[in-house]
Amino acid sequence: MYAVLETGKMQFKVREGQKVKVPKLDAKTGDKLKLDKVLLIADGDKFWVGTPYLDDVAVQAEVTQNGKLPKVIVFKKKKRRDYRRTRGHRQQFTEILVNKIPTPKKGS
Repeated sequence: MYAVLETGKMQFKVREGQKVKVPKLDAKTGDKLKLDKVLLIADGDKFWVGTPYLDDVAVQAEVTQNGKLPKVIVFKKKKRRDYRRTRGHRQQFTEILVNKIPTPKKGS
């Protein structure tokens, strides 16, 4: 069983028991989350697709860690113009552990 959910304007395919690094959420380590922007749930041969989201379905997860990803170097240069710029960026993330993916009701 897996689900496709949306958080931070990105989509993630998750399974129960999987840890996923998503863009920073306003939650502390140990907090329980209900991610309700579920686009799709698949269970073997059966699947449910939302338009755009499934109604009354929320993936339950727990925050395991907050942190920053490794630094990405952004280097700009224009040849023969004496122009060079170096910048670094570290994206913040929240790591979540997916606890439960519910099965939608038959009417969904």
